[in-house]
Amino acid sequence: MARPQGEKTIVSNRRAFHEYHVEERFEAGVVLAGSEVKSLRDGHVSLGEAYATVRDGEVWLVGATIEPYKQAGHGNHERTRDRKLLLHRREITKIRQGTDEKGYTLVPLRLYFKDGRVKIEVGLGRGKNVADKRQAMASRDAKREIDRALKESAH
Repeated sequence: MARPQGEKTIVSNRRAFHEYHVEERFEAGVVLAGSEVKSLRDGHVSLGEAYATVRDGEVWLVGATIEPYKQAGHGNHERTRDRKLLLHRREITKIRQGTDEKGYTLVPLRLYFKDGRVKIEVGLGRGKNVADKRQAMASRDAKREIDRALKESAH
């Protein structure tokens, strides 16, 4: 049987782009149990409260909720356990330096299947202040108004 090719997004963390200026992105593998992968295929996951952290030279995803798979029975997984992320050593070093020295936060941006494997995109981001959020919302609203006016004038 051929494995599926390409990417299929499971969930995106839209809130991350509202809360942080994401400056650098990394693709990581995720260590999962079989019932977690089945649950992800059904789309039962939330990244809303999740973040990533460096512990003992390893990167961990904390606070991501993967709902238990209904058909798993007694071998089901814990829904909010910490999950290990698989990155290259130089990427982990870069992330650690960013979070320790520069005050960045490592936020999960999206979870997706890539060539049949679960991957997560994490970003080094600096938190936005209230003025930045207001400015981003105002520019988004202005762009929406311009697009709407252009669309109406075309008819």
